Amino acid sequence: MDFDFSLILVSLTALSGVLWLIDALFFAPKRKAKLAAAEAEQGQVLPETTRAKILQQPGWADLGKSMFPVLAVVLVLRSFLFEPFQIPSGSMLPTLQIGDFILVNKFHYGLRLPVTHTKLVSINEPEHGEVVVFRYPNNPSINYIKRVIGLPGDVISYQNKTFYINGEEVEAELLARLPPVNPEVLLFNETLGEHSYTTYQDVGRPSMTAQWVVPEGHYFTIGDNRDNSNDSRYWGFVSEELLVGKAVVVWMHWDNFFSLPDLSVMRKIR
Repeated sequence: MDFDFSLILVSLTALSGVLWLIDALFFAPKRKAKLAAAEAEQGQVLPETTRAKILQQPGWADLGKSMFPVLAVVLVLRSFLFEPFQIPSGSMLPTLQIGDFILVNKFHYGLRLPVTHTKLVSINEPEHGEVVVFRYPNNPSINYIKRVIGLPGDVISYQNKTFYINGEEVEAELLARLPPVNPEVLLFNETLGEHSYTTYQDVGRPSMTAQWVVPEGHYFTIGDNRDNSNDSRYWGFVSEELLVGKAVVVWMHWDNFFSLPDLSVMRKIR
């Protein structure tokens, strides 16, 4: 089952805030009135322990008051600034490893409301070579991470495992054959726009020949593990409305629950 964490976070934040507000508006004044009446009857200020007991919030109100500021800060940070993700597959190898934890800049492509994803402010547009997180067009509850190679209006061609953008071949330099004898994987250094990064090609996988024209308001995205990536070559374009943010840094690697997190892998995503 796919959980909408944004919806859960918004709901919990709203619930804790409502509980806090209900107590502040309706029950806290009654406690204060009760204290004032007790002190008037005694003709003196009551001991601090007695005052604290009379003014003590009920458990549900104390929970709301304690949790609301924390949840509100997390909601703002996660919705408008940075959101953490874990890489679940090898489609972006060798750039991103399975188990890498990354941070995604949520405001780079504009500010959006949580849950509804309505854009409030436009800031930047994706550029050739950037690594982006987006909601999968065929199931928006799932987040995908890929590299942008096609902008609105671009003509993308793919032939002999080589990409062409508007007739220009994407520059790629062969770095290594892995293993050197009877290689199964080819390692390339690819340059696109201002970005330079490495990609894999699977020697044993057949190529395909195709051409796409990127429509307005959409992007063409692919995985760096070229022959082992479910991307725009197979399911089409990514709408601007589905963009989540720009992947900016790997901050931790954690293989599984029984291993130790590795912070030495911290690096900028190219």
